[in-house]
Amino acid sequence: MDEGVRTIMLDVLRYHPEQDREPFVQSYEVPFTEEMSVLQGLQHVKDQLDGTLSFRWSCRMAICGSCGVMLQGKPRLACETFLREFYPGRVSVEALAHLPIERDLVVGADDFITKLESIRPYIIPAEPRTLDQGEYLQTPLQRARYEQFSSCI
Repeated sequence: MDEGVRTIMLDVLRYHPEQDREPFVQSYEVPFTEEMSVLQGLQHVKDQLDGTLSFRWSCRMAICGSCGVMLQGKPRLACETFLREFYPGRVSVEALAHLPIERDLVVGADDFITKLESIRPYIIPAEPRTLDQGEYLQTPLQRARYEQFSSCI
């Protein structure tokens, strides 16, 4: 690293089931600024240091949940968690707990998705509408009834 550039260590739990018996930790020194997210740190590792690192990401705006990982043992979104929260310490990055690891930080979510779909976690209208009839409207009181269930990410 260039002198004067601040860096932070990412301790990433790695696992390649086709070759590894057990997961192992691999450490990477990455440069960072105050505005860099953990996701950007992982992208730096993949793009500049180790192209074999596997992780999921999509929206980069804390909407989709694809970048969910364990940071310092707690489930967080890598896109909305900043490296500055951990400076000058090290950042422990692991795959989400309680899900099977497919490779590195990528977990298998098939069982989770099946269970999620089985509970139908969406609003089911009493009377279906056509597009011509416009959107469904709700009062603030109606929305308040399910607010807590719609804010999981």
